[in-house]
Amino acid sequence: MISRTTVRAVLEQVPLGADVTVFGWVRNSRTSSSVAFASISDGSCFAALQIVFDRARFSDEALSGVAVGSCIRVSGRVESSKGQGQARELMADSLDVAGPSGGDYPLQPKRHSMEFLRTLPQLRARTATFNAVFRIRHRLAMAVHDFFDSRGFVYVHPPLLTSSDCEGAGETFQVTTLPLDRVPIRDGSVDYTEDFFGRKAYLTVSAQLEAEPLALGLGSVYTFGPIFRADPSDTRIHAAEFWMIEPEMAFFDLDDDIALIEEFVKHMASVVRERCRSELAFLAEFVEPGLEKRYSAVLDEPFARVAYTEAVRIIGSAGADRVAGLEWGRPFSAEQERFLADEAFGRPVFVTDYPASFKPFYMRMNDDGRTVACTDLLVPGVGEIVGGSQREERLDAVVGRAREQGMDMDTYSWYFDIRRWGSAPHSGFGLGFERMLMYLTGMKNIRDVIPYPRTFGSMA
Repeated sequence: MISRTTVRAVLEQVPLGADVTVFGWVRNSRTSSSVAFASISDGSCFAALQIVFDRARFSDEALSGVAVGSCIRVSGRVESSKGQGQARELMADSLDVAGPSGGDYPLQPKRHSMEFLRTLPQLRARTATFNAVFRIRHRLAMAVHDFFDSRGFVYVHPPLLTSSDCEGAGETFQVTTLPLDRVPIRDGSVDYTEDFFGRKAYLTVSAQLEAEPLALGLGSVYTFGPIFRADPSDTRIHAAEFWMIEPEMAFFDLDDDIALIEEFVKHMASVVRERCRSELAFLAEFVEPGLEKRYSAVLDEPFARVAYTEAVRIIGSAGADRVAGLEWGRPFSAEQERFLADEAFGRPVFVTDYPASFKPFYMRMNDDGRTVACTDLLVPGVGEIVGGSQREERLDAVVGRAREQGMDMDTYSWYFDIRRWGSAPHSGFGLGFERMLMYLTGMKNIRDVIPYPRTFGSMA
């Protein structure tokens, strides 16, 4: 076994004067007339550990291996640090270069653009920025599971391969094992009976349809996994592969749904602010100076709530000189969503009761016959991060809406069955994990909160 002490333990637990052995990657190094310094990180915490080499004990040849990007093994004594920015340092007694690096290492100690770092997904976790972001990503994921587990939800695992398009937008990735150079044809069309599943198959765009039946047996469930959208939008907030949290709850109406969403979002923000102080301090200094205000906006006040119809009026009056007006019955643009969250309300806001005309068939129709019992949560600086609704539990109503939208009734027959036998009021929502992460870290592009982003035209 490899005997070592983590950087975290050296900085927080090991007594001064103790002899330890550490491994780590060199973030930067410098030399003076009598000593040399190296800052290393081993991934055990966000902070780095300063190593001090007495040049009387280490030759120039040995110290030449302490290059930026190299992995070194150092044994030495833990001492109080006289320098600024760290309380402890390691006075080196021995040095081994476990993994050398040279002058061609692309992440030399200087500021690099996000665009450049996106070309190096295999290395960018070694930078302070992405070290912080990916640590917060981990903490946020743990907060998701803790929240639902503590409230009696059951974590379920829906399929990634499906025959349905939950959103009905046609933005699906089709999956096939048919030979593309000799696709079987019958009656002028592709013969999918010869495909792997005997029918068309897609990567899932949402776990909702599979989660609903489980909720109507298990009570409250949640999914947390990857989602795939073949949306050709090449913007800072769109990705082809991302993660969604999708709870479904039996015996919940829209008001129950909204209350749970607010509690959930506040929980995530609270956990990250409490557990990731060092990472947030770094990001506030170098990425988003107003980061603390984002947390205050989520945690210090109740979220606002406004009906779609009233939001349209607000945009037409208060936003007349800043954003384009909106005709009732049309969806908001990204600019209009940001106006509502950033300016009209200045805090997260639930917009409810959208027109049924551009919403999916599974949302419950309101008594007015024009709107559905749904909500989007808009947050300042990002826009929509949550979409939810009370699900349509009435068989005739959901079947009618599906027919109106041209859905394949045979494909969704299993979904209609849960309204046929023992239907019950139920609700749910979907929260985009990466968009929430963008809000909590201040990162401007979704490509920078995903370790290996998959976006339109790019598999980098």
